[in-house]
Amino acid sequence: MRPYLILCFLVILFSSCKEKAKTEPKSESVRPLLNSNGYNVAFLIMNGTYNTEFTAPFDIFQHTQYRKNIKVMNTFTVANTLDAITTFEGVRILPDFDYTQDSIPKIDILVVPSAEHHLDSDLNDTLMLNFVKRIDKEALYMTSHCDGAFVLAKAGLLNDVVSTTFPNDIEKYKQMFPQLHVKDSVLFVHDGKYITSAGGAKSFEAALYLCERLYGKEIARSLADGLVIDWNLEEVPSLILQ
Repeated sequence: MRPYLILCFLVILFSSCKEKAKTEPKSESVRPLLNSNGYNVAFLIMNGTYNTEFTAPFDIFQHTQYRKNIKVMNTFTVANTLDAITTFEGVRILPDFDYTQDSIPKIDILVVPSAEHHLDSDLNDTLMLNFVKRIDKEALYMTSHCDGAFVLAKAGLLNDVVSTTFPNDIEKYKQMFPQLHVKDSVLFVHDGKYITSAGGAKSFEAALYLCERLYGKEIARSLADGLVIDWNLEEVPSLILQ
């Protein structure tokens, strides 16, 4: 084949591919299917989120979908992007909703897992803090694990309630927010609609407590059994204020 014929062939091939790219619709982001009769539970994630404080309550709440005759939990993630975020331990997660742009379902329960910079730069993120404040106006429960309490405190949501955080950060928490009523030596505190937990593997306990609160002991123990967790609320160091 002569050189100019090869060149013509390449031009035609390139033009065809370019035209195809223009006409093919972009793939849409996959959204989770939400049960219209369920609780919408959103997990606020960002770069540096710690795996356990995210996955522990997510596992507990997501498993409600396999229990009968209850109002199940629709679990999904929200972030300030739809691009993958990377957890502190290096796991990459694609958020379900971008709270800066998307139309987000009404959130009944907000979960704020701990993240690497919840004691410093994240607390200067006014867009994120304003999102938390907005959700607080209508949410049934606002929950945090480990240093996620710093976000709720910075948003001004914990001033009139008792709260707790990661044991090693209790003193820092008191110093940064001297107006707060802080409880230590407990795994979680429930005051009003706010549930704050010490975090880590104990995030399971705080999540199971909320399930027991919503569904009763039998369902909570069933969820615990499904994840091979010994669960007895009476044996959990906690502060529950009504």
